[in-house]
Amino acid sequence: MKSRSLTADKIVIKALELADKEGVEAVTMRKLAVSLGVTAMSLYNHVDGKDGLIDLMLNQVVAKVESPAVGGDWEDMMRRRAHSMRQVLLRHSWAPKLLISRITTGREIMRDIDATLGCLVTAGFSYAQADWVRNAIDSHIYGYTVQELNYPVEPEAYRAAAAQYLPMLSQKDYPFMHEAALHIIDGSYDGVTEFSFGLELIIDGLKRWMDAA
Repeated sequence: MKSRSLTADKIVIKALELADKEGVEAVTMRKLAVSLGVTAMSLYNHVDGKDGLIDLMLNQVVAKVESPAVGGDWEDMMRRRAHSMRQVLLRHSWAPKLLISRITTGREIMRDIDATLGCLVTAGFSYAQADWVRNAIDSHIYGYTVQELNYPVEPEAYRAAAAQYLPMLSQKDYPFMHEAALHIIDGSYDGVTEFSFGLELIIDGLKRWMDAA
């Protein structure tokens, strides 16, 4: 690729491909330049160094999230946004920790926040309440997804792990953990937590709170 045909969008697309394949640590200006067939210095004409590039990458990730429609049913909108965001973050496993550890003011990130607040405020929440709701739901999304990515256990593997650790869970010392492990081993419970369970608890609690106000 000739340097004059290089654009920020092309750099971000290539950086996303690299991060998704090898992790964000693998995204270096030198490696990007080689993969794009340009000099490393030419990248700086389009992106503000590594930090600026990371911000652009995160902005592009959030652009894939289904943001709420202002004026739409807030329960349905929050539910759809949460499931959409989780799926996006699972596809870009390097992104969750960065999104919760740095202030990024990309256009798509700001658009998603604004749409979420707008949906909640038009549904009757105050601005303060809307911000609390967004943070509560986002905490569930990010917390669950980070745990899911770092502890990916399928039902069969969980059952095997329960059987392996059962001898350590004496019925005398850990009666409830012992019984829970037996339920996992016999297949009556797969041991895998449900994203929807926590999300519905939050939405149901918020609905009750609103109805009582």
